[in-house]
Amino acid sequence: MTKLWPFRRRGPQDEPATAPPPEIVEGIEAALAGTKKTFFRRIADLLGRPSLDSQVLGEVEELLVGADVGVATTERILEGMGRRLAEGDARDYRDALAKELLALLPTDGAGLLWGGNTPPEPPRPAVILMVGVNGTGKTTSIAKLAHSFRSQGQRVLLAAADTFRAAAIDQLELWGDRVGAPVIAHKPGADPGAVVYDALAAARAREVDVVIIDTAGRLHTKFNLMEELRKVHRVIQRQDTTAPHEVLLVMDATTGQNGLYQARAFTEAVGVTGIFLAKLDGTAKGGIVFAIGAELRLPVRFIGTGEGLADIAPFGPQEFVEALLS
Repeated sequence: MTKLWPFRRRGPQDEPATAPPPEIVEGIEAALAGTKKTFFRRIADLLGRPSLDSQVLGEVEELLVGADVGVATTERILEGMGRRLAEGDARDYRDALAKELLALLPTDGAGLLWGGNTPPEPPRPAVILMVGVNGTGKTTSIAKLAHSFRSQGQRVLLAAADTFRAAAIDQLELWGDRVGAPVIAHKPGADPGAVVYDALAAARAREVDVVIIDTAGRLHTKFNLMEELRKVHRVIQRQDTTAPHEVLLVMDATTGQNGLYQARAFTEAVGVTGIFLAKLDGTAKGGIVFAIGAELRLPVRFIGTGEGLADIAPFGPQEFVEALLS
């Protein structure tokens, strides 16, 4: 199966990694414009001073917390910076910060599907389960993924397993028509597990490459809704014991520290394999990425860089940190 993106990072047995296309780097930089202007550029400026005192470092700490990095993660970053400088592992404070931020971000599977805990080439059909709370941009993110696969010649099928809202089914069908991906749907109120069962059967019959499953936006604090999601997960595994091959949590970059609680709850429920960070272009923060990396070691697979179908970029930890501090 063709990779979703034409480049990957250097690994133990990989060829040297190629640079990401310029348009991807530009998309990341554009999406981070607000975050850079409000927080990280100010941090970089502070750390670039010829001498630093406790007051300046206190300002840096406040800016990191304000950028949604979180108190615990911020303390970890500052301690790590001091350690790197003392051990000669960094040229200056800015270099120490860059290295600490990068160390928080998992690189295994970042920006690439089928990485980390799954084989490089998943069986056909590959199954992606999309989860998240209401309002995160989950359906739009599904459409972006489907469009990306379709643009590389992959056959894609969408499953409308959000049966709680009739509008959700209609919305997914509209996106399916737009990107050229058929949608398997039942009537509103139907059993989501039955939708998934039929979708996987249809995918096998039609020799589909990728199945992307939409699910109802669930508040991570609602026990019954999370149990329903676990049921959908079990239905998938009964059809293919290796599936789902990706469980992507769509997270709104503007959600703040609540995103950490969401990520923890969904990971416990259905084994999240990666993050799709949506609406990054709509926030002046974005530091939640580092908190999730530090606490849960979940890789960010992709980021949303705008509202269009093509506004999606693979997440590159190095490029992300460099863009923040440039």
